Amino acid sequence: MELMKEPILPRDEADRLAKLNSLSILDSAAEERFDRITRIAKRLFNVPIVLVSLIDEDRQWFKSCIGLDVLQTGRDISFCGHAIHDSRLFVVEDTALDPRFSDNPLVLNEPFIRFYAGCPLQMGDGSALGTLCLIDNRVRSFSKQDLELFKDLGKITEMELSLTSL
Repeated sequence: MELMKEPILPRDEADRLAKLNSLSILDSAAEERFDRITRIAKRLFNVPIVLVSLIDEDRQWFKSCIGLDVLQTGRDISFCGHAIHDSRLFVVEDTALDPRFSDNPLVLNEPFIRFYAGCPLQMGDGSALGTLCLIDNRVRSFSKQDLELFKDLGKITEMELSLTSL
């Protein structure tokens, strides 16, 4: 059996972290503009957990969080750490069948993740600072329309992040 794969660092990691830190958003208070997006996503996709997750050096920190009692988890066990490597949506329909995640503590224990969808949140230079993500404790699939709606919400989230840097 293959063991869980920790996310690798993006090629632009130093620049990505510098960009993230320049926003001065990490460990900041909740903001309605991000919470509004997570509420809409929860309702649209009927999932128990929705996050705006920002990937720091060794953690993923949640700027907005519905459905979890924590504001961060380790980057080493994060799904979002995998999702930031591409501009495309990152969807795992059944984590139990994916060798990258099947023995992940977030799959085997609370919150018992079985479905994950992450939309990379990219800045103008292409660096992905985190994800808008949907999490469910049951297996799911997305229609083409679902994927388009999710991308749209991701673009709205990116727009809000870019306003932080003004």
